[in-house]
Amino acid sequence: MSDAILARRNRLMGPNVPTFYRDPVHIVRGQGVWLWDAAGNRYLDCYNNVAHVGHCHPRVVEAIARQSMTLNTHTRYLHEGVLDYLEQLTARLGHGISQGIMVCTGSEANDIALRMAQAVTGKTGIIATDNTYHGNTVATAALSTRRPPIGGYPPHVRLVPAPESLAPLGGSAERQADVFAENVAHAIADLEDSGFGFSGIMLCPFFANEGFPDLPADFLAPTARIVRAAGGLMLVDEVQPGFGRLGSHFWGHDRAGLVPDVVTVGKPMANGHPVAAVLARPDVMGAFRSAFGYFNTFGGNPVAAAAALATLQVMEEEGLQANARDTGAYALARLRALRHPAIAQARGAGLFLGLECVTDDGGPATAFATELVERMRQRGILMNRIGRHMNTLKIRPPMPFSRDNADLLVDTLGEVLAAMPTETADAG
Repeated sequence: MSDAILARRNRLMGPNVPTFYRDPVHIVRGQGVWLWDAAGNRYLDCYNNVAHVGHCHPRVVEAIARQSMTLNTHTRYLHEGVLDYLEQLTARLGHGISQGIMVCTGSEANDIALRMAQAVTGKTGIIATDNTYHGNTVATAALSTRRPPIGGYPPHVRLVPAPESLAPLGGSAERQADVFAENVAHAIADLEDSGFGFSGIMLCPFFANEGFPDLPADFLAPTARIVRAAGGLMLVDEVQPGFGRLGSHFWGHDRAGLVPDVVTVGKPMANGHPVAAVLARPDVMGAFRSAFGYFNTFGGNPVAAAAALATLQVMEEEGLQANARDTGAYALARLRALRHPAIAQARGAGLFLGLECVTDDGGPATAFATELVERMRQRGILMNRIGRHMNTLKIRPPMPFSRDNADLLVDTLGEVLAAMPTETADAG
């Protein structure tokens, strides 16, 4: 069956369409933190942050169905649903951020954020890290480092070295924040000297795609001071760390002590319904609205707003941020107790966790991490990899994840690690 589906995908969708795992999983049903394949096998989902409050949560499903039976149109007609949602969402933000534009994907949201920085500053130069991902549009793909753009990175883009846990910038954890900020300062000066000017820096406050390195709470403070002094905007991508996932804070930027000018959100907003948004202060929004005529046909439609509002309400009523804090701390403690020559560090926050895998000489054990993920899938646990060398396990389950789920995850991981040949760690 899988071979037949893969053949159809290739015929109808073209080559090289991404799938997870060497033997892709044919998922047919989901509920809570569980997924089932076509053969009836059950999997513990330790990866999917899209189903934020759990797969097929009945409150979200009911909100979508009810609104679909009533009305679905766009925001050139008046409807209150999008306003109700934006009021509740921005009430959870500080720093003067009180307005938003609803779109369909995080890529769209980040694309608008880049244009907001241009509108406010009148400049086009932008900075990101050299190991990040912010979307699939032409503008955001120019910041994303998995595959460089055809023809190379545009001349108005500067990518600075990302922070690391095991190999910190400047050679020490104590120096890393200042070295990161110094690199940003050099990039700003280069953009100004090149005639593009500096509009802003786009960052995930958890450095998720960079491998979520273990950093001090004030790591970004020196960078923020330099960006402010240069007149640039802080564009904060909360698509992965936002909505309570990190446990201690609702937003990654608050955990990092960072004051944003623009916040972008996406994947977990509506539990799988395609919704995203860009949120900003009124002065930033006003500059954007004056400089760009922007309209999104599907963004903020009544069904999307209903799904997003129901997701937000479920999060609050079921105490899912507190669950991420408590269950995440329990899971991290158990992960840190695992022992294997290839495991260099367990780290994370809330329900965003991972293990970095290294070779005997301290290099990235990418092949080891790849094999580990595949063997966990065979045991019914879904996770994946992230980081510069894709050698860090990425564990990011739906928010109702429980201690029992964490025990199943870590117990299985321990058994799989025990069966892994140590020489695999040398093949990274």
